[in-house]
Amino acid sequence: MAFLSFPCYAILVFMDEQYLNELTEYLKSLHHVHAGSLPSLDLYMDQVTGFMEEHLASMKRHPEDKALTKTMINNYAKNKILPPPVGKRYNKNHMLILLLIYYYKSMLSLSDIRTVVDPLAENYFSLHSKPRLTDIYEEIFSFANGEMQSLVEDLEKKFQTANSSFSEQDPAFADLEEQEREQLQSFSFLSLLAFDVYLKKQLMEKIVDRMEDSQKKRKRKKK
Repeated sequence: MAFLSFPCYAILVFMDEQYLNELTEYLKSLHHVHAGSLPSLDLYMDQVTGFMEEHLASMKRHPEDKALTKTMINNYAKNKILPPPVGKRYNKNHMLILLLIYYYKSMLSLSDIRTVVDPLAENYFSLHSKPRLTDIYEEIFSFANGEMQSLVEDLEKKFQTANSSFSEQDPAFADLEEQEREQLQSFSFLSLLAFDVYLKKQLMEKIVDRMEDSQKKRKRKKK
């Protein structure tokens, strides 16, 4: 698979318990934005991007990265992924849709994200809908703590598996220098994580395809 083609000499990570602890603590520091922290008043564009920068800071890979820009938000509205603002202002449900887009955009294409959020925008975007979009958002993220614990346990398992790879007991790798062995074990660790992500992404796309087919059937019935 393509994701297994990274050159091992470029990975310079020491595979020790301290490194595992650092990764675990990093994972535990990642939190979704709670619906209760969203402003009750409608926001202008600059206020929206400012809020996202502040509350999604821990999710960014590099400090200089932007969580959401004006261009991104306008593009989402243009492609009908995000309902248009009302009088240039965005309400709480706009913010919830933007958060969902942000969480999905590293895993799904914009067209797939539109398939996912279209029913939410169509059926629950009104501030008077039952259930509220806020309720749906919080229900989805009520599973976060349990999933985080499972992820931490899986991370530890993969770490141990990677540390047992390229063993000096294996004749094929018996002559490796220690630094080279650690580099290859780091590559193994990365590949185990990539394999998991790759397969889950395939499953997500299959689910989206089914959602899209279902939406097309409903639209045909309405005609």
